[in-house]
Amino acid sequence: MTVIKNIAKDRVLQITALLVIISLFLGRQQLTDIHFSTLWSITAMMTLIQIFEYLHVLDFFTYKLTSTAANTRQLSWKFVILALFSGMFLTNDITVLTLVQLYLKIANKYKLPEAVPVTLIGMAANFGSAFTPFGNPHNIFIMDHYLVNGLEFFRWSIPLLAASIILLFIFSLFIKNKPVPTVPVRDIQINLRPTLISVGVALLIFAGVFRVIPSYVGALAAILLAVLFNPRIMLHVDYPIILTFTGFFMIAGIVSRIPFVVAVISHLMYSEVSVYLTSIISSQFMSNVPSTILIGKFSPFAEALFLGSNIGGLGSVIGSMANLLVFKQYANHGRQSRSYFLLRFGLLQFIGLILLTGLGYIILIHLL
Repeated sequence: MTVIKNIAKDRVLQITALLVIISLFLGRQQLTDIHFSTLWSITAMMTLIQIFEYLHVLDFFTYKLTSTAANTRQLSWKFVILALFSGMFLTNDITVLTLVQLYLKIANKYKLPEAVPVTLIGMAANFGSAFTPFGNPHNIFIMDHYLVNGLEFFRWSIPLLAASIILLFIFSLFIKNKPVPTVPVRDIQINLRPTLISVGVALLIFAGVFRVIPSYVGALAAILLAVLFNPRIMLHVDYPIILTFTGFFMIAGIVSRIPFVVAVISHLMYSEVSVYLTSIISSQFMSNVPSTILIGKFSPFAEALFLGSNIGGLGSVIGSMANLLVFKQYANHGRQSRSYFLLRFGLLQFIGLILLTGLGYIILIHLL
């Protein structure tokens, strides 16, 4: 019942389901619209994330990092670094859900700055997830849809990661610096054997993303491992995001066959730069995941779509799902008003968007 309730109350899924129903009046659904290999990979990652949550792996590293922070900038930077690396492997959404709430608990206890550090944690999660093929769902889609190999992908993502780290460091200088009490390390025990087994399953999942093996192999292995550890792990898997992605595929498939839409989008897909800018702009209004799927139906320019979708995750609150989760976490746990947070969040996000949009353009025209 908990799973059904979580699915039923998910607002994004509700909106997606409504759009699917509307789209069915506009055209016929085709089974080929749904990228099942992408859905297998997402299911595998969502299951693996819950396994690591069950084993307290992320909690362990979080408290190890925060136990030695002497001031607010050090504490914030440790969270930013953890968010960056966590986003690479545990996705930006899960990283935000875990670290933002934890930081706010510490900030509330010691009256530390909230708005800028929380914004940077969210940005770091997005940047980290952009670096790996499995860090976010639209990267998985791009890898699968365009048959991108690993070397090519990292050729795109390394310059973006390097620029992102520099940007995060500069933005961290805006955090008010003050001493903080030492954050004690909780007594978190990690069982080595199940953790190593989970890492082995993670390697299977990554092999599926890189198309070394069928993607369903890693998904089935993750589900089996979760059931063996504790069947209740499967109750916490993010099924709404899997169903939402299925809905995105269905909507994008139908919309991509509407003559007017085909004419408009095709007109915008004439070059790498146009695809890049269209992806960034559309992400601000419809989020980068559905934007990537829709544009991917028309564009042959994989690198432009990769850069546009990941840079487009900056900017508005709905630029990426992680941004929305950051805002929801702050609204639930932050001390100050939502408007106070949104002003600082928006300022840093749009400055970052403008700077990285310029960098992406330089990369696309091969000046870097």
